[in-house]
Amino acid sequence: MPNMDLDTTDRAILRALQHSGRITNTDLADLVGLSPSACLRRVKALEDAEVIDRYVALLNPETIGRSTTVFVEISLDSQEEGVLDQFEAAVVTHPAVRSCDLMAGDADYLVRVEVADVPNYEQIHRTHLALLPHVTRIRSSFSLRSVLDRTAYELEEN
Repeated sequence: MPNMDLDTTDRAILRALQHSGRITNTDLADLVGLSPSACLRRVKALEDAEVIDRYVALLNPETIGRSTTVFVEISLDSQEEGVLDQFEAAVVTHPAVRSCDLMAGDADYLVRVEVADVPNYEQIHRTHLALLPHVTRIRSSFSLRSVLDRTAYELEEN
């Protein structure tokens, strides 16, 4: 999908929505200097162009019992397309898996898991990660503390 040409107003709208996705259209319009109807048309165009992917609520992991983050490097026995497809279809089935990225480098995938504690991770490791298809190596690293976890993108002017 080609990049959409964003003007100054589009960027202002996106900055505001990244900061507060629940802002009312009227408040957003006031903030970016548009009429409410023009602002709504701009937001709709950004949604239609898939610049805005979706709206979500970000939860505090500690308040919902997910205070331990584990980064898991996983290596597979092959890089064939079918092997990658099988692994990817299986890894996404566990709700503790927050992200999974195909990597270049030593490991084939980097998986982020958020769990209550180390015993909880051990259970997921034994009953899910170790049983994923074609896995030959699992290397887990525990986050001691998150230093930065951005949710907003910087939108520079062209």
